[in-house]
Parts: sequence; structure tokens; C-alpha cells
Amino acid sequence: MIAPVFLALLASALALSPPSSRTTPPSGAKIVRAGTTTSGEFATLVAAVAALPSDSSSQIIFMYPGTYTGQVLIQRSGPIMGYTTSPSNYTSNQVTITASATLVSAGSDDASGTLRIHTDNVALYNLNIRNDHGSGVQAIALSNYGNKVGVYACQLVGYQDTLLTEQGLHVYLQSYIQGAVDFIFGQHSQAYFEGNTIAVSGPGCITASGRAANDAGIYLFSQNKIILASGAVSSTNSNIYLGRPWANYARVVWKTTTVTAGLNVALWKEWSSSTPNTDHVTFDDYQTTGSGIPSSLKRPSWAMLLSSSQASSFTLSSTLSGTTSWIDSNYLI
Repeated sequence: MIAPVFLALLASALALSPPSSRTTPPSGAKIVRAGTTTSGEFATLVAAVAALPSDSSSQIIFMYPGTYTGQVLIQRSGPIMGYTTSPSNYTSNQVTITASATLVSAGSDDASGTLRIHTDNVALYNLNIRNDHGSGVQAIALSNYGNKVGVYACQLVGYQDTLLTEQGLHVYLQSYIQGAVDFIFGQHSQAYFEGNTIAVSGPGCITASGRAANDAGIYLFSQNKIILASGAVSSTNSNIYLGRPWANYARVVWKTTTVTAGLNVALWKEWSSSTPNTDHVTFDDYQTTGSGIPSSLKRPSWAMLLSSSQASSFTLSSTLSGTTSWIDSNYLI
């Protein structure tokens, strides 16, 4: 007999249908190639973005393999595609964009971002986006202020505040997100996470929702896995939380999560003892399973274990207020 878990994983894999490879630029794309001297190509993403015409048309950017250093601000719609022989799998990515700015050096969370999106209708494919500063201060890999932004099979790597998902409708699909402290955070976005590997490298909270009013803002995690990152701090296990509330109306829901990193028995944490921010939070989970789950959970009174019927109300469509036609459905399970 084939194990049910294997069948579920197989069904999920078969549901994905990106192209079999992405190794040549689409027609009309701006080409980024490390070290290029070819006329019409660009040696850095910064140079390619700077060369875009000053109009509102969408533009494709295609990046050949390499490590590209420096912060990049995206103010133009369109996809940015990384070279890969397996578009559905972030482990095959061959393009890395890296910087190491911090809140202190740059002046704000957003300004520290390695890649900053400040426009709508952007799609990122098969890019490794890193902030290599390390621990000690906020240092963002991806800062997302756009609306209808899709992140597909990318790797987002930092330590504190890796991903700022600040405003607009966002999806993060089949990607890898690594950090330790509040490393998925923001205030106003409606963000849907599916099929991602979330790697924890130090003690702390995965999410820090700053939702400060009873609005549409939400982070919904569906069918993701939480693992211990390679080289994680030795005290990480048992000191990982699904989230803490940056503001009083924080709303984060985890559905059908497989966990192998050691979660704390409470699953959730208050912001601080002096400012708990727990009066109006929605901190829910459903079918949280795996070897990283303590044998006896002790959820706080302001967090909820959902029933099947309650969990069914949290969907891709409900998260994004029914506006889903912009999503690349090839990356949905």
C-alpha cells in the first residue's frame, strides 16, 4: 500500500505546471548577464532597471546565472525572471541578488531592502534574494510595497525582518524564506503563502503582523513546511513561535503546516510583557503536525485551534478579496 502522505505529496507535485526550463530570454526582454560586454545587455540588474524607458508599459527582465551585488528599486511593472533548468524548484535557482544594508545604515526598514518593489503588477521568478548582514538589527531581503505582486520559486534569505510584505495583494508560492526574528512582517498587506519552505535560523517569531485596525489585512499560510535552517543557532529548537503581534489587530492563520523545527509549546507569543498587543488578535492554526510539535501544546487564551469548518473559510480567494486572476496559477497546488 502507498502511504497517504506520499500520495498527498505526489498530488501536490503533479498540480504544479510551470515550464520545464527557463534558460532563454523571452522576446523583447531586457537581458542581464554578469560581466557582459555585449551591446544591448546589462551587467547588473541596477543598470537594466535604470535603462527602462520612462513610460508605463510592462517590461520583462531576464537574468542569466551569477551573483549580482547591490540594492535594487523596482518602480516598473512586469516580471523579473532568473535562469533555471527547473522553474518549479527554488533549489535550482542560479541567480542571486545580494546586499547587506540595515535599518541603521539605510534609515528605514524599507530602505535596507536588497530588492524593493514600489510598483504594482510585478512577478519574481527563480531569484535568490539575500540580505547578508546577519543578526543584530533589521536587515530586509525583499521589501514589497506593490499591489498584485507574485513571488514564485524564489529564495528570500536574511536574519531579522527578511520579508517586509507591507501593502497590497501578494502571493508567495513554492519559495524558501529564511530568518529568525520577525522575519515575515508588515502592516497592511493581504498575503497568501503556499507550498513554501520556511527555515528558522535562530530563536524568535516567524511572523510579526502590524495590522492596527479591523481591516482586510491578513497573512494566510496554507500547506507550508517549517524546518530548522542549516547552521541554525543551537538554542533555536523549542524557541520558535508562529508569530507575535506587532500591533493589536494582528491577523495570521496557519493551515495544514508540517513542522520539523522545534516549536515552543505556546506556538504564539505576545509582543512584550509591557506591550502584549493581544486584545484583538486573530492567531489561528489548523492541522499543525510533524516532529517539531511539542507533545503537549499550551496555546494562550488569545490564540485558537480551528475546526475544519472554521479553517475552510480561510482561502486564497478570501485572503485576496476575490482578486486572483493576476496570479500565475502554475505555482498553485
